[in-house]
Amino acid sequence: MAKLWGGRFEAGADKLAEDFGSSISFDSRMFMEDILGSIAHATMLGRQGIITPEEAEEIVSGLKDILADAQEGKITFTVEDEDIHMNVERLLTERVGEAGKRLHTGRSRNDQVALDTRMYMLKTIGLTIAEIRNLCAALAQIAEESTGDIIPAYTHLQKAQPSTLAHYMMAYCEMFARDIARFADCKKRTDSMPLGSGALCGATYPLDREFVAEELGFSSITPNSLDAVSDRDFLLEYLSCAAICQMHLSRFCEEIILWSSNEFGALRVSDAYSTGSSIMPQKKNPDMAELIRGKTGRVYGALISLLTVMKGLPLAYNKDMQEDKECVFDASDTLIACLKVFTGMIQTIEFDKQKLARSAGLGFTNATDAADYLVRKGLPFRDAHEVTGRIVLYCEKNGLAIDSLSVEQLKGFSPLFEADVYDAISLEACVGARGLPGGPAPESVKRHIEIIKEFLEWTSQI
Repeated sequence: MAKLWGGRFEAGADKLAEDFGSSISFDSRMFMEDILGSIAHATMLGRQGIITPEEAEEIVSGLKDILADAQEGKITFTVEDEDIHMNVERLLTERVGEAGKRLHTGRSRNDQVALDTRMYMLKTIGLTIAEIRNLCAALAQIAEESTGDIIPAYTHLQKAQPSTLAHYMMAYCEMFARDIARFADCKKRTDSMPLGSGALCGATYPLDREFVAEELGFSSITPNSLDAVSDRDFLLEYLSCAAICQMHLSRFCEEIILWSSNEFGALRVSDAYSTGSSIMPQKKNPDMAELIRGKTGRVYGALISLLTVMKGLPLAYNKDMQEDKECVFDASDTLIACLKVFTGMIQTIEFDKQKLARSAGLGFTNATDAADYLVRKGLPFRDAHEVTGRIVLYCEKNGLAIDSLSVEQLKGFSPLFEADVYDAISLEACVGARGLPGGPAPESVKRHIEIIKEFLEWTSQI
């Protein structure tokens, strides 16, 4: 099969080299973007008198037929035509004849692939944001139902202070809200139309780039043709956002895996998101959480891969850049799948709230509040810290809790202790006293939930 670019070549391509250089196996998923971009380009060519209105109409009609057939799975793309652009152009020419040969007037595959990829990523960013929003909504729902459920909070994986399940859920909700904001920002820089940049230095035809941008729903056109065909920052930015989001999922999964263990026993993962052992009949493994945690490396790898591809490329387009799509497609597929699975998993998890509350009462999580009590009685904080530390040491040696000591025992450490100390160091008091914005007190968390709900409503328009 003769190549559409083969005029200056005497010999045919080596079959192995042809297969090696072909991208149709993966860029065929952009067939819709490629055809829609071509329809807008052909329409503009006709409007500008670069081709006749009749030729433009014939081309557009042919492209619409190809799009319909492709959507119904009636078209097989070939390796011989290398990529989605050449495949579509070949099909068009076979269907409409000479007019099809005029479609490529005023453009190059360099700006064409840049257009297709931006269009595809705008759609992908929207899908990604939608899945993160679903997860945030699920977390906010769990939080609404658990503002009074006390759990231990940790630093260094050691019990630190009492918190609530709602506060914990909203911590992750905040992470994912930042992910939404990052992807929304990435979308702004992706939303620029490169067609009309040609191979690297534009075109000599009177192209109407603004018309094409408007037809395709872009908010702007790229301002520099050299940059437009060689820029893959928008892909790197998506991958960076994806890596951070996947990291958040992985952190959450790690805690689910820990909390579901017999040692913690704080939650039960639904059977629908667990597997068993082929040899140990008692096992119930949190495999979906483990897989999401494992797939994080895959998304990180995509980012590093594309950064490495791009790090030494001179302006403008280079064939190396064909390597951009496989890693981006894989990373976006992976992230979206992980978000879907994680959302379903977290919605079906059963938390042992009684055990969590009992656990919060262990490990001296109210020690800071005991120190704060002494500060309110007039003792400098550093001295209060030392007194409370000695109380904890005494309790550890004698198997006691701070709130199990009598007032007389506490007075042995400081005469400032009074009977009202127990009202200050109960778990409910420890949580309730932290009512500053961002704290775990129920009213504070409820305000946070409302803020997130408003944010999710606003981002539904992105």
